[in-house]
Amino acid sequence: MSTPTVKFNKQDRPAFYKELRGRVNQYFQDNNLSKYGDLNMKVKTAFMVCLYFVPLILMLTGVVSSLWPVIFMWVLMGLGMSGIGLAVMHDANHGSYSSNQKVNEALGYIINFVGGYHMNWKIQHNVLHHSFTNIDGYDEDIDKGVMRFSPNQKRKPFFKFQIFYAPLLYGILSLYWITVKDFQQLVRYKKKDLLESQGVTFNKALAHIIFNKTWYWALTLALPIIVMDLPWWQIFAGFVLMHVICGLVLACIFQSAHVIEDTDFYVPNESGCVENHWAIHQMKTTANFANGSRVFSWLIGGLNYQIEHHLFPNICHVHYRNIAGIVKKTAQEFNVPYYEHKTFFGALKSHFTLLNQLGTGEYDKKLVRA
Repeated sequence: MSTPTVKFNKQDRPAFYKELRGRVNQYFQDNNLSKYGDLNMKVKTAFMVCLYFVPLILMLTGVVSSLWPVIFMWVLMGLGMSGIGLAVMHDANHGSYSSNQKVNEALGYIINFVGGYHMNWKIQHNVLHHSFTNIDGYDEDIDKGVMRFSPNQKRKPFFKFQIFYAPLLYGILSLYWITVKDFQQLVRYKKKDLLESQGVTFNKALAHIIFNKTWYWALTLALPIIVMDLPWWQIFAGFVLMHVICGLVLACIFQSAHVIEDTDFYVPNESGCVENHWAIHQMKTTANFANGSRVFSWLIGGLNYQIEHHLFPNICHVHYRNIAGIVKKTAQEFNVPYYEHKTFFGALKSHFTLLNQLGTGEYDKKLVRA
């Protein structure tokens, strides 16, 4: 099986992205700015890393030992875990954190400290999701099997309940990730010849996963059970709670940017082509939310500016707020959509509305009526 690919329509308003890229580059030149992270990014990195590791250290050293304070530590770790994913390793694995590739590699590797595997993440996110956003059969973010995220997917009877069980699945997303997902992905990516793009063999990647997950489980679950003076099941419950919080945060942030009422979904034609230019495809499949909230944006790694991120993944997220106006203005000039919700809850509501419509078939009926 060969590496998956899709051909985009280069004749579809190519001047849009050329003009946009020129304007964004000019912004950085005029303001004498680097496209990489700044002091703000370093402070955020320290904050998120401490939010995850300090509570763990406090529990392991016995500074925090009674049940409810321990549970609170797990809650903080859940927030720290999602913060590391959204605001630190995300930029690093895109190569946009630093101009120094070794720094990017080191901070990108931190995903292994929260139970994942950096190579698989790069393939799923950088290669498949960013290249083929909302394209059924290519973008793994909408290819879950137990849920219907696209009108191009077959509707099964139990999907009519997906609006109700979605939060449960989102909650166990991180637990699934640290147990079986990486192994399943590794086998799938080997068949698709995607491991070679990351310069790693199947056996080497498998050894990395086994090694990393062994010490992750030992450090994060086994060691607390051994050294903490609490029943094992209470520690295990806290560990699960940490992952449920992380799973919910990650799923809600990313799904609210792509699987909502505004965005479009695609399948390639018989020639493997889609109708839009790559940049316009990103605009039609991506949406922003809560751009007016600086604190919220700081905490989630600027991923409420998802449009800017998809158009310029090589630019650190600390700059997205400042280039968003350029992107929106250029989109308006070229009659290209720029989807945005004023609040995160507005985007989240739209996501669950679409889930319900896809599950019940109402979305399909709307397409027929149109």
